[in-house]
Amino acid sequence: MTSLNAVVISIRLAVSFFIQRLLAEMVGEVGIYKIGQLRSVSQILTSITSLGVFNGIVKYVSEHKEDKDQLQKLFSTTLVFTVIGTVFTALTLILFAPLLSEYVFGSIEYIYLVRLIAVVVPFIAIQRVFYGVVNGLSLYKKFVKIELASYLISATLTVIFLFQYNLNGALVAIAITPIVQVIVMMFLFIKILREYVQFSKLTFTTPLAKSLLAFSLMSFVSTVLLNYVEIDIRSMLANKLTEQDAGIWTAMTFISKNYMVFSGSIFTLYVLPKFAGIHSRNGFITELITIYKTLLPLFGLGMLVVYLFRDLLVDLIYPGFTGMGPLFKWQLLGDFIKLASLVLAHQFLAKKMVRNFIFSEIISLVLFYGLANYLTRDYGIEGVVMAHFFRYIVYFFVVMFLVFRYFKNKNPKID
Repeated sequence: MTSLNAVVISIRLAVSFFIQRLLAEMVGEVGIYKIGQLRSVSQILTSITSLGVFNGIVKYVSEHKEDKDQLQKLFSTTLVFTVIGTVFTALTLILFAPLLSEYVFGSIEYIYLVRLIAVVVPFIAIQRVFYGVVNGLSLYKKFVKIELASYLISATLTVIFLFQYNLNGALVAIAITPIVQVIVMMFLFIKILREYVQFSKLTFTTPLAKSLLAFSLMSFVSTVLLNYVEIDIRSMLANKLTEQDAGIWTAMTFISKNYMVFSGSIFTLYVLPKFAGIHSRNGFITELITIYKTLLPLFGLGMLVVYLFRDLLVDLIYPGFTGMGPLFKWQLLGDFIKLASLVLAHQFLAKKMVRNFIFSEIISLVLFYGLANYLTRDYGIEGVVMAHFFRYIVYFFVVMFLVFRYFKNKNPKID
C-alpha cells in the first residue's frame, strides 16, 4: 500500500509543483493568499456538509462490511446527516455571501465565488461520504485510481481557467473540484458501491445518530476549527503585515501539505482501521512501534532533503518568494513532531475517545492561535511557523499521556 501510494503521491507532487509555479508567476503572493483562504473554506465544508461523519463511516464500514443490516442503518443515518448539513451550508453561503466574502477574502469582490460554492455543496457532501466507504473497505488500488484521476482532471481545469481568467479562473476551478471528484468516483466505484449501499432501501431515519454524532463533534474540532484558525491567521498577517506575507506563509503551508498528504492517506487507509481492531496495550504498542519504524525514518529523511534544498525548491516553485527561506526549519520540525503525534491521536478516532480528542485538539489550536499572534509581533512571519513547532511539542506529550492513560484505565488483557 505504501509503495502504491508513493507512486500516486509522486505524480501529484510533480503536477502540484508545476501548478504552484504557474500560480506564483501569474498571481503572485496575494493570489496565493486568496487561494489559501479558499482551500481552507473548502476543508471546512467537507466537514460541515456531511456533519463530519467521514471517520465514523470509515470505522463502521471496516467493522461491519459483511453485515448488510448494520450498513443500511449506517447509510440511512448518513443520508439524514448529509441532507441537514448540505441544506444548512448552502443557505448560509447564499444568504451571507457578502459578509463571508469580506471576512475570508478581504473584499466583496468574491461574492460570486461564495455563491458558486453554495451550488457545489451537495457534491462536497457526496464526495466525502463515498470516500469514507472506499477507505472503510480498504480498497487501496481503487482509492488511488480515484484520487489520481480526479486530481489530474482538476489540475488540468485549473491550468486552463488560470490562463483564460487569471486568479478568478483558478479560484473557480478549485471551487468546482468536488464535482469532478464525484463524477470520477461514480465512473470507477459505482459497481462496488452498490454492493454495500442499497440505495432503494435507504430511509430517512437515524438509528446510529448517537454513534456518528461523536465523530461529528471530533470533525468539527479538528477540521472546522483548524481551518478557521488558518483563515484567521492569514487575515491577521494580511492586516498586521501585508497580504504578500500572508501569501508567503500560505505557500509554505502548501509545500508542507503536499508532503504530509502521503501520511494522511496511510492514516485513513491503514492506521485507523488497524487501531480499531486492537484492544490491548501490548498490541497497540507493537503496532505503534511498527508504524514509527516504517514512517518516521522515511519522513525524516525526506524532510532533511527538503531542508537542504529549500532555496532551490523556492526558486523552482515560488520564484520571487524570498521570505520563505527562514520558515523551512520551523515548519519541517513541527511537521515531523506532528506526524508522530497524529499516529498516536488516531487511537482517539479508532476508540471514539471523544473527550480526549477534543481536549487535545483544542489545546493544540489555542496554542497555535495564541503563539502565532504573540510571536508575529516580534518575529514577523517567522513567528507563525515557530508557533507551529512549539504547539506540536506540547500536543505530542498531551496525546501520549491520554492514550496510555486509556489503556491503563481499561486494564486490558495482555496479548
